[in-house]
Amino acid sequence: MNIRVKFAKKLRDLRLKRKWTQEQLAEAADLAYRHVQRLESITNTPPAKIDTLDKLAQAFKITISQLLKF
Repeated sequence: MNIRVKFAKKLRDLRLKRKWTQEQLAEAADLAYRHVQRLESITNTPPAKIDTLDKLAQAFKITISQLLKF
């Protein structure tokens, strides 16, 4: 399993653990809803930039290291 698929699954798991919709996560992380959708896509996950990882980590109140721990 490649790292993008692992990241997509981790992102989805974190979001669902908080009972957030993709729209709620996008708002909390100050990202476009479609971008969150693509990041969670297992078949066509785009590369995530460090700024995006930082925004997601802040939204979840975790570190980037925790976000990337598979």
